[in-house]
Amino acid sequence: MRVAPLHSWKLTPKEAVQCQRLWATRVDRSTPFPVHDGLCIAAADVSYNRYSPWLHAAMVVLRMPDLSMEDQATVTVNVRFPYIPGLLSFRETPPLLSAWKKLKQKPDVLMVDGHGYAHPRRLGVACHLGLWLDLPTFGCAKSLLIGEHEGLPGRAGSQVPLLDPKQHECVGMVVRTRANVKPMYVSVGHRMDLPSAVAWTLATCRGLRQPEPSRLAHLAANRQRREHEPS
Repeated sequence: MRVAPLHSWKLTPKEAVQCQRLWATRVDRSTPFPVHDGLCIAAADVSYNRYSPWLHAAMVVLRMPDLSMEDQATVTVNVRFPYIPGLLSFRETPPLLSAWKKLKQKPDVLMVDGHGYAHPRRLGVACHLGLWLDLPTFGCAKSLLIGEHEGLPGRAGSQVPLLDPKQHECVGMVVRTRANVKPMYVSVGHRMDLPSAVAWTLATCRGLRQPEPSRLAHLAANRQRREHEPS
């Protein structure tokens, strides 16, 4: 599938920060995108050793509501941007775009294993990728990047706002996807509001902490990595 260029990837870290600040203003965080049967949800993940010259990206496409596999694609590419916390989307988005181009089934919505708006400059990988693809996108991360939150009840489905105390802003939602296990950190990517992102997260859980689309993308990326870096 084709991708319309958003910006050049030949950027210094300083230019990448400026790029984040520019494109963060273009993120759409207000459009509802309800869960519907028959829609296809894609998930994206990248696997790599921090010191390896290779990145291994995967995308899977599943159909709601049974999450049957419709399509998947994997790629291995050379690293083109250094490992810098806060700028990881400039490292991970290019291989994910390469995997996207190999898909035959276009998804309706995209889940990214990472943060979106819950980012110091409000442009995590889910926002960055969503802007490039102009697709309803959200981030579903396993670890906290920024923000604070109140105590979260132990029952599955519990949620509390993720707040940036410096900016006095809600940047995401902390969601308990499985009872009494660590939560997931959900945030908007693009063309979607936060309630929709949470709804898609909970609708695609299958009794595990990680939603099924993201889990399958993670497995596919790791499998690609093992095949190309067996040592």
